[in-house]
Amino acid sequence: MSIITSVETHDIRFPTSQHLDGSDAMNPDPDYSAAYLVIRTDHEDGLAGHGFVFTIGRGNDVETAAVAALEGHILGLDVEELLGDMGATWKLLAHDSQLRWLGPEKGVMHMAIGAVVNALWDLKAKRAKKPLWQLLAEMAPEELVALVDFRYLTDALTPEEALDILRAAEPGREARTRQLLAEGYPGYTTTPGWLGYSDAKLSRLAREAVADGFKQIKLKVGDNLQDDIRRLRTARATVGPDIKIAVDANQRWDVETAIEWMGHLAPYDIAWIEEPTSPDDVLGHAAIARGIAPIPVATGEHVQNRVVFKQMLQAKSLEVLQIDASRVAGVNENVAILLLAAKFGVRVCPHAGGVGLCEAVQHLSMFDFVSVSGTKDDRMIEFVDHLHEHFITPIDVHDGCYWPPATPGGGSEMLAESLAEYTFPDGPVWTALNRQAAKNAVEAEPTKETVGS
Repeated sequence: MSIITSVETHDIRFPTSQHLDGSDAMNPDPDYSAAYLVIRTDHEDGLAGHGFVFTIGRGNDVETAAVAALEGHILGLDVEELLGDMGATWKLLAHDSQLRWLGPEKGVMHMAIGAVVNALWDLKAKRAKKPLWQLLAEMAPEELVALVDFRYLTDALTPEEALDILRAAEPGREARTRQLLAEGYPGYTTTPGWLGYSDAKLSRLAREAVADGFKQIKLKVGDNLQDDIRRLRTARATVGPDIKIAVDANQRWDVETAIEWMGHLAPYDIAWIEEPTSPDDVLGHAAIARGIAPIPVATGEHVQNRVVFKQMLQAKSLEVLQIDASRVAGVNENVAILLLAAKFGVRVCPHAGGVGLCEAVQHLSMFDFVSVSGTKDDRMIEFVDHLHEHFITPIDVHDGCYWPPATPGGGSEMLAESLAEYTFPDGPVWTALNRQAAKNAVEAEPTKETVGS
């Protein structure tokens, strides 16, 4: 027997706003950040579980505090019991009546629960000496169904239907595992498309993306229609007719605006429009999907739980479902969402890009291919070439594909030196930036002579 002895939290932020990396119509100056935790035990193996919630700067301290507030729920508990029944562990956290009152099952606390759940999965996979995708892919259908909380889902997906989906995929698991290892999993890149980039930088990065083997790029849109038309014209001229171009409005529009705006962008052969309106507006997404067909609607990075995903699938609000590794309550809830997508026959193309999201979500797509949907057709994982060097096991992306990680764990463990350097606000990186900002402010102050003149 071993017990959980500590839950460490870290407010980690990277100053990506300095180069406008991650900029879009709703988030012009993001600092990619992580409310990060480490779960330690007294087991002789010395292994720890690592997890995080991705944010974009301000408010990361709030999310970090939410993660820390969960320490009392698991401190001192039997690790083997927690890891042995991850379905029960999920409910231990997500069904806490007082925590649910803050949601229920959405918002800051729900994401914090996801970080703890993912850290426990990271520990479970490390103890099994397997990468998370393989650990999940080798679980029996009955074990996978036991991970899912079917409350609120049974009008769309019952445990029996989920079991049928998993059993139908079971005979081909070994062959698909070999295929995954030999071929990788397709990716697409948003690296060229940040809204703050110049047209020259967009063109250069788009050419590099095609040379690197990517078959799709994505551009941020939604701030200015004429700018969007010009940038899409530039991108299409750069990559040619055979490379797909998706666009992402990051929730910028009302329903009618989205339909009208996309009418102007349609001539550039749009692969999908992502987050055209509020992520909570199920019927609005459905209206947009009808209004812009055949351009597909994609969404999911801000969809807060499996229940909203269920409604979107029922209402035909999306044709591309975008799970996120740190938005919902961890691996368990994402397994539920993958099963819902399989039931409704909707393709899954995860959201990634933010710090650690590529490293984490690749495991879910690879598991989906091996054990749930059984297909990679027209599916791909988002890739952004930022901050991977801060992880123990950075993603391996080449020839336009993600290549399956072999390192045990869920991919979320950051380097100790990165945690130390980028801790906010007292780490050396932020100390230096704050010192420079103060110096610049002093130099910018008007002198008496300037004021007098």
